[in-house]
Amino acid sequence: MAIGIGVNAWVWTSPFGNGSLGLLDRAREMGFDTFEIPIEDPGTLDAARLKDAYARTGLRAVACGAFGPTRDLTHDEPEYRAEGLNYIRACLKLCAAIGAKVFAGPMYSAVGKRRHVPARQKKAEWKRAVKGIREAGKAASDAGVTLAVEPLNRFETDLINTCAQVATLLDDVASDSVRIHLDTFHANIEEKSIYDAVKTAGVRLAHVHACENDRGAPGSGHVDWAGLVRGLKEIGYAGDVVIESFTPECKVIAAAAAIWRPLAESQDALARDGLRFLRKLIGPDSGRRGA
Repeated sequence: MAIGIGVNAWVWTSPFGNGSLGLLDRAREMGFDTFEIPIEDPGTLDAARLKDAYARTGLRAVACGAFGPTRDLTHDEPEYRAEGLNYIRACLKLCAAIGAKVFAGPMYSAVGKRRHVPARQKKAEWKRAVKGIREAGKAASDAGVTLAVEPLNRFETDLINTCAQVATLLDDVASDSVRIHLDTFHANIEEKSIYDAVKTAGVRLAHVHACENDRGAPGSGHVDWAGLVRGLKEIGYAGDVVIESFTPECKVIAAAAAIWRPLAESQDALARDGLRFLRKLIGPDSGRRGA
């Protein structure tokens, strides 16, 4: 199977809602294979309309999560751990309804939670993450969806920054429904080698986010794209490579991702340039895939 090249709705908007469905048509016209929806509030999305939009465009459905302070599987307060798990379950229900087979993101903890903590507390938070993701993995299995767990850079979390760390987490979780999600932006900061990170993930790699070192269009900066693709081909990766970036026009998500200036002449140009680069880079191993 070929690698699918996709784009995340955050390139253009946040939050993605029922009024944003025209973005699927835009992505299809540009030539993307896959469209990724960020599920910021699952209760606001109409599953039937989303499913129809994917059917109309022929795009492959993928989803990612947004993990704010109260969606935290490692939190000291049980109510916030429960809220995090309930949010994941709601997202999985939506994924199953629209035909998305992967739900990705840093679901082990809240984004922006970075502190120096005693080893005892770190160990306790790790155990909570393992327990929560194991429970989420059961829900994912029931929904026919794969959880793809994403390491973040040191400025966004203190728990899991590298592929080796997330691989250890998966060893502890021990669920066939839980796999790995790598993001070139974070890997460019934290990994000694993006190629080695992909090889570490191996057959457990379920999803890839692609953007430059400055969150711009793939190919416009200094990320080791050749190493990424060499690793993907060597492990026989047949998932999606999705452009994830953000627009400074959406103030809340731009602040969360520290986007203080435009990263391209337009968001359409960012998407098109990134697609053109990835298509050429991946070559004959990229293209349309079945649902």
